[in-house]
Amino acid sequence: MQNIIWALITLVGIGGGTGLGYILRKKMAQNQANSIEAKAEKLLAEAKTQQQELVLQGKEKAAQLLDEVKKEEKQIKQDLHNAQERLERRETMFDQKLIELESSKQKLQEQANKIQQVKTDIEKLKDQELEKLQNIASLTKDEAKEELLKRIEEQSKGDLTARVLKLEKESNEVYEEKARELIADAVQRCASSHAAEITSTTVHLTSEDMKGRIIGKEGRNIKTIEKLTGCELIIDDTPDAIVVSGFSPIRRQIAKLALEKLMADGRIQPARIEEFVEKAKQDLAIDIKKAGEEALYKMGITGIDPKLVSIVGRLKYRTSYGQNIVNHSMETGYLAGMIASELGLDAAKAKKCGFFHDIGKAVDQETQGSHPEIGYMILKKFNMDEDICQTALTHHQDKTYNIYSSIAKAADAISGARVGARKDSYEQFVARLEELEKTATSFPGIDKVYAIQAGREIRVFVKPNEVDDYSAFQLAKDIARKIEQELQYPGEIRVTIIRETRVVEYAK
Repeated sequence: MQNIIWALITLVGIGGGTGLGYILRKKMAQNQANSIEAKAEKLLAEAKTQQQELVLQGKEKAAQLLDEVKKEEKQIKQDLHNAQERLERRETMFDQKLIELESSKQKLQEQANKIQQVKTDIEKLKDQELEKLQNIASLTKDEAKEELLKRIEEQSKGDLTARVLKLEKESNEVYEEKARELIADAVQRCASSHAAEITSTTVHLTSEDMKGRIIGKEGRNIKTIEKLTGCELIIDDTPDAIVVSGFSPIRRQIAKLALEKLMADGRIQPARIEEFVEKAKQDLAIDIKKAGEEALYKMGITGIDPKLVSIVGRLKYRTSYGQNIVNHSMETGYLAGMIASELGLDAAKAKKCGFFHDIGKAVDQETQGSHPEIGYMILKKFNMDEDICQTALTHHQDKTYNIYSSIAKAADAISGARVGARKDSYEQFVARLEELEKTATSFPGIDKVYAIQAGREIRVFVKPNEVDDYSAFQLAKDIARKIEQELQYPGEIRVTIIRETRVVEYAK
């Protein structure tokens, strides 16, 4: 029972506490809600206050901006008004200027019309005066002009000729002095052999009986030798010697070698002759190659094709006016190198240009064409430098390819003009002098022509009534050009024109 009471009490306590807690919680929640609402109202009131302040500030700023815009608008209107006034003033000024320009234009046009009228009147007067002059002089305008120019030309010809001669003399003196120094220096520094060769070769015999053995029965041996070598064997009373005659030095050398081998062997008959001629050709080919290698070595030229080396070696057996071509080519190369060195140019290139300038003479007897053309084709075939090729082509022409061609041409002339370097036979010498005089005599107005100084100079006497001083100046150039084009000669030839007028009167 007691437990039940305690249980009831406990239940009542629990229920009362629960109700009391509920009431307290509700009260606390009500208070809390009132507090949040109060805060919200407070915040709302503050927001409304701030809103009103912001609206007021916005209205104030808007009013300020409106005032500024009105001020700016007023200023712009004022500026536009001022600009319009300035434009109106300028337009007024432009109108005034335009009126003045129109007035000036009209005045100028009137003056131009007056000037044109005056010009027309002057032309009429000029034509009238010209017509009067033509009637008086009996000459037209063109005829009078031609006559005037003719008289001026005649009066000035002497002065012009004197001036031209003076200028040419001054220029030639300067250039000749400089060229003389270069050439003299090059010649002094270069010395080479000048032994001349001829068109025959002497073969010494071991005994006098060898002549009959070389001739053979019914001349079979000598005919075989001449047929295979292309040379003529001259057997005369000269003791222990046979002369081999032929235009080609290579063929003469083959004949000489073959004869020497036959005499050493002792068996001279057509079959052995043919065998030894072939051996002589082989030995000569080796000798030619060695000669080419030796010449190129002395010149300091390397990197040459072996075939071109053999062509160079053939120059050992080629002569021109009695001068050995390989010696001439080496000398020309040395001289060209020295001259180029003095001028500050490529001495090695100049040396090659001078050395290879006559390469065409190595095969010109077997190949159609002139030796400059043949030389050009040979050098082009072996891919030589274009300057070297052009030098070979143009070294006998008036117009050279470039400075190296000119140097090689000068060196060639120096080498050929050395005393004793070249020689002609008496008949060739006389024929050359006659051709020289005949060439100069072919021009009109020539009285007499004399070739002097072994053909190095010709003196031409002209008829003074047919050739004046100016024409004599031109005549000398024409004769020189014709000699260069038509004649072959070593060195250079000087052309001297002599015009002499003699007046004779007797006092009685």
